[in-house]
Amino acid sequence: MAVSIYVVIGVVLGGLAGYYGGWIDSLIMRLADVVLAFPSLIIIIVMVSLLGPSIYNVMLVIGVLGWPPIARLVRGNFLSLREREFVIAAEAIGAGNRRIIFRHVLPNTLAPVIVAASFGMAQAILLEAGLSFIGLGVQPPTPSWGNMLNAAPVLCTRTMLKKLVTKVLSPSW
Repeated sequence: MAVSIYVVIGVVLGGLAGYYGGWIDSLIMRLADVVLAFPSLIIIIVMVSLLGPSIYNVMLVIGVLGWPPIARLVRGNFLSLREREFVIAAEAIGAGNRRIIFRHVLPNTLAPVIVAASFGMAQAILLEAGLSFIGLGVQPPTPSWGNMLNAAPVLCTRTMLKKLVTKVLSPSW
């Protein structure tokens, strides 16, 4: 869900910046620079601490902070594609901006976005696991990699203690 949030935000903002350019492009890309300038893990930890630990808050914060790389990718593709012959031909026959964007440019941009989203899924899973490990992500009854790693030392100690007691109290060697 977090990846879906930031892919939608990134595609919309990157598409606007890449197709229209000018001050819209400058404004959106400077906003992306500001978001990228701060370490995202620290911002995520602070925001989840303020909002409270839950999977929905983690997804929301990761989604809101993850859009700049997608926006840059989409912007670059839009800048490239809007100069191609098929876009110039669509403009020549009188197609509007909405039609050019949704019928010609956006479909040619989706392949790299899907690849970036699949890599983003792994990143979101690892971020959630890290937050769950320190107690800010998914709460303990719900399974999570972070919760499992957090509980591992207790389980390992119990298992080792059980083996030790069995070996010491066992009459046969």
